[in-house]
Amino acid sequence: MGSPPHIVEDCMGVLRLYSDGTVLRSDDIGFKIQAIEIEGNSIVFKDCVYDKKFNLYLRFYKPTKSLTKKLPIIIFIHGGGFCFGSRVWPHIHNCCIRLASDLQAVVVAPDYRLAPEHRLPAAMEDAVEAVRWVQRQALLTLSEVDGGGDAWLGGEVDFDRVFIVGDSSGGNLAHHLAVRFGSGSMKVDPVRVRGYVLLAPFFGGEVRTNSEEKGSEQLLSLEILDRFWRLSLEVGENRENPMANPFGARSPSLGAMKLGPILVIVGGNELLKDRGKEYARRLKELGKNIEYVEFEGKEHGFFTHNPYSQDADGVILLIKRFMHASEF
Repeated sequence: MGSPPHIVEDCMGVLRLYSDGTVLRSDDIGFKIQAIEIEGNSIVFKDCVYDKKFNLYLRFYKPTKSLTKKLPIIIFIHGGGFCFGSRVWPHIHNCCIRLASDLQAVVVAPDYRLAPEHRLPAAMEDAVEAVRWVQRQALLTLSEVDGGGDAWLGGEVDFDRVFIVGDSSGGNLAHHLAVRFGSGSMKVDPVRVRGYVLLAPFFGGEVRTNSEEKGSEQLLSLEILDRFWRLSLEVGENRENPMANPFGARSPSLGAMKLGPILVIVGGNELLKDRGKEYARRLKELGKNIEYVEFEGKEHGFFTHNPYSQDADGVILLIKRFMHASEF
């Protein structure tokens, strides 16, 4: 008889990877303690399957009374180090309600396969499929085939004004979607992705940044960030993998690529701050349309964990301004 399986990775007690490959997940996670915000009857939402092969769901939200004739679409990709997160988690749900209400938009929030059961690029493939789902709805609506697609994405939705917003690992995926689809997003015609918002994008690299070495946060540590990468990247890969480091030796050159407008928002006390700042600086030097905004003293997830705070109001105003500028 061999020795029983032992824990090789323990991520905050919520996710444990054992030596025999078994993964145990706990439902006891602090983020799920939050109460779900209710904005009267101003927002309705429902779930649907967007990928039957992997049984993946998305949740989309819609204002009951539109202030405009056509509603833009926001595809919101949640964070969680590629290992955690779901559209049903209260803080993610609350964030989507806030985005739908204050931006007067239809919000599409897809789940994606999580690591280590499904290592990268699985999450990226699912993010692409979520955009393709929106594209299919647009094509069905235009052709009026099979009832014209989902009734919720009927005449009130403007498929010509789509924005992708990603939080943390979702911000990482938003970058890769920007690279995949390029400026104007003709690859998903008739959908047009007008811009990308990266909230504290989860990037990495083997060389430590100053904020990683000297920063301190309540919820995150450098040990946790490294563990996320070990759990999510393919076995044997390091943080120079193109999915982790957009400017690594094996990453595609971004100089000649036409990218849509990008807005990067980070907290001033984040361990990931320097990653986001350097990302924006280098893309700016390459002539890309990118804006970087830093919220002084804020830690990772300050918007998504508390989407009704005063600082969250500032984020909403930034995204609203970005959306307006990117539509012309």
